[in-house]
Amino acid sequence: MPKVSVILPAAGTGKRFGGNESKIFQRLAGKCIFMRALEAFTTRSDVCQVQLVVSPADMEPTGRRFGVALAAMGVSVVQGGATRSQSVRNALAKMSQEAELICVHDAVRPCISPAWVDAVFAEAARSGAAILAYPVHGTLKKVGPDGAVACTLPREQLWEAQTPQVFRRDVLLAAYASGGDATDDAALVEAIGQRVSVVAGDPRNIKITTAADLALAEAIIGTLSGCRTVPSSGPPAKP
Repeated sequence: MPKVSVILPAAGTGKRFGGNESKIFQRLAGKCIFMRALEAFTTRSDVCQVQLVVSPADMEPTGRRFGVALAAMGVSVVQGGATRSQSVRNALAKMSQEAELICVHDAVRPCISPAWVDAVFAEAARSGAAILAYPVHGTLKKVGPDGAVACTLPREQLWEAQTPQVFRRDVLLAAYASGGDATDDAALVEAIGQRVSVVAGDPRNIKITTAADLALAEAIIGTLSGCRTVPSSGPPAKP
């Protein structure tokens, strides 16, 4: 398996979560959210580097409260930027020369199974670019500025992107060199014409955005032992 450098963006403002403390410091089943996300990667033999990217405001409390533990785990802390894309760029500037693949995983997706990581790593090693995603099952409505339904969108071929998103080193560097900005890395990779494979994920791989999401994650975390990813891939993302 190629060596992988892992980047965990955790520099968002967390306004939708609320509270006086940064969302990444919230506890899930006794551990901070970002620590649970890190644990999916720090014990893997194919991972050669792990970087946690936090906001400027969180640099000091992260170092003070978790510096010893992060150092023991081999995790470097990087200062983030004004956008998610800039935060990833800051980590890419410090990437290990040993890495053949680069994995980006949201630090607020703590309900991650090793089996899902195995699957998306393997597909990225084969194809050069792969993401976890899950097919949309609900009915999607496009709503206008007046608050009324403008139309119903067909859900066939629609998948909700998740992380990890994993790319061959040269592919992700080229995507970020284009200077674009996006809410996920695959969008930048698609924009340079690279085919992105979809690995079927799991709805339990939730992103914690609100306090309600954290309560749901508490219910999910104990169900992950022994779970498996669907072994087939979905359709490629369109460039």
